[in-house]
Amino acid sequence: MCGIVGFTGVSQAAPILLDGLSKLEYRGYDSAGIAVLAENGETEVVKAKGKLIVLKNMTDNGNAVGGSCGIGHTRWATHGEPSTLNAHPHSSDDSDVIAVHNGIIENYQELREKLLKRGYEFKSQTDTEVAVKLIDYYYKKYNLGPVDSICRAMVRIRGSYALCVMFKDFPGEIYTARKDSPMIIGISNGETYVASDVPAILKYTRNVYYIGNMEIARLEKGKVTFFNIDREEIQKDIVEIKWDAAAAEKGGYEHFMLKEIYEQPKVVRDTINSVVKNGKIDFSEIGLTDEEMQKISQIYIVACGSAYHVGMAVQYVIEDLTTLPVRVELASEFRYRKMTLAKDSLVIIISQSGETADSLAALREAKEKGIKTLGIVNVVGSSIAREADNVFYTLAGPEISVATTKAYSTQLIAGYLLAMQFAVARGEMSEEKCTEMLNELNTIPDKIEKVLEDKERIQWFANKLAGSKDAFFIGRGIDYAISLEGSLKMKEISYIHSEAYAAGELKHGPISLIEDGILVIGVLTQQDLYEKTVSNMVEVKSRGASLMGLTTYGNYSMEDTADFTVYIPHTNPHFAGSLSVIPLQLLGYYVSVAKGYDVDKPRNLAKSVTVE
Repeated sequence: MCGIVGFTGVSQAAPILLDGLSKLEYRGYDSAGIAVLAENGETEVVKAKGKLIVLKNMTDNGNAVGGSCGIGHTRWATHGEPSTLNAHPHSSDDSDVIAVHNGIIENYQELREKLLKRGYEFKSQTDTEVAVKLIDYYYKKYNLGPVDSICRAMVRIRGSYALCVMFKDFPGEIYTARKDSPMIIGISNGETYVASDVPAILKYTRNVYYIGNMEIARLEKGKVTFFNIDREEIQKDIVEIKWDAAAAEKGGYEHFMLKEIYEQPKVVRDTINSVVKNGKIDFSEIGLTDEEMQKISQIYIVACGSAYHVGMAVQYVIEDLTTLPVRVELASEFRYRKMTLAKDSLVIIISQSGETADSLAALREAKEKGIKTLGIVNVVGSSIAREADNVFYTLAGPEISVATTKAYSTQLIAGYLLAMQFAVARGEMSEEKCTEMLNELNTIPDKIEKVLEDKERIQWFANKLAGSKDAFFIGRGIDYAISLEGSLKMKEISYIHSEAYAAGELKHGPISLIEDGILVIGVLTQQDLYEKTVSNMVEVKSRGASLMGLTTYGNYSMEDTADFTVYIPHTNPHFAGSLSVIPLQLLGYYVSVAKGYDVDKPRNLAKSVTVE
């Protein structure tokens, strides 16, 4: 969740560290710091509470800090309040060892007590300071060098972590280690970079290494050496990142979120084309064969947040096109459930980052039970991508805004394609019907562009909602699944209390909350459920609610019911969610802008939830 950047080379380190941290500010924002180690072993540390701009101003964008080897960090507080004292980097008592850390050390209290007895002092409230001083303890006790001291500390630490460590005695070197928190290493032109996410170093190199779980790496200028937990040197293959560096920049848009909303036609088209070849679905690169699909008797979709909402929508599509039963589970619940998984089942894990802690744990739980797994992820080489039996890569490119938009849309597309191929492979859909659906799926990018043309009307309506305190989203079937996502977008970036309900559940409790002026947004794209949901909207209107309707062109009677109506183009009802979610993304965005909030970095949230 926090952001890490490290660099060693011939260039001045601090400006590179701050540039990389600016690309990761969506991962942590309550404090930031850098440490630069000079060739003479002297270390300069600069830390600041608040946004990264504070640190930039303190260091003249890094130009005021000399040295060509350093580490940096943007923090999302877990242990200890946001403060300069709790900001990273942290160091040993004598500053011989200094480090930054992502993750949570679960047994830090126990380790802290033992280190106190050995004479160590603690200045911060963080678990990170415990890790640094534990490494320092082993470094001095055994005098066997950085790799040995880090390995010994890793054995003692329980929890998740990505560590970047510098030793005063080893200028020009950075040591990294990880367990369940992401870390990548890049090399270019005799210089070496390390970061917790790709955008931080994409400007400098596309050739990266992924450090594995319980592994250590020694970074030198233009060189990296990997070790396992037994201190044995191991070999790694380099991976080329296909993302364009420009994709991680705003490109003239006011916010990343708006840019990413407008990128959806392209990334949806790219994701379709990645598996549709010559008019047919081709899963050969995914590795899931028709024979394997025929043997599946049950599907579990496991995810968190917006990815969970994707699963809800995909559940309706799979069960409508096939006879397969589908269960959608929250990863944070699935991993702790004492449930029996069907023998011939498939667990689908959906995660943009491929590093979501609960989703990764759920994947491992399924594999331990001998269940086949499929990851739908956006990041090549991520933990879920590496550990799942098969992987469907969405081609959303780097998504910087905390509130997902384009990654969500590509995940929906992946779900549609899986549903269609399952139906064909199992003989439950003809090739002709599949071709017809594929032809319609290929029109979705153009139809998204059509929806985006209505942004001025949506912005006008959003400006009227800036003073709202509550909002409710209702729908049935796929429309209910999309309502869940629309509600999340509203609450996470505009801070308006928002809930989504299956429209038929209103009379079972939620309708008691309806009073004069409360906004209710009805999503009505499933024609066979249209009249049912209209009836629910009429019920809340009679109790004083203000109504917005979201439906397909032709349902103009909606204007007799709703105070404001948004229309989307006609499409196959299974794909309607790909169009109806766009106005809801825009609505959440423009309400947040009207209220003057930081759209891309909403309070208390981080892009990738890599700790439990």
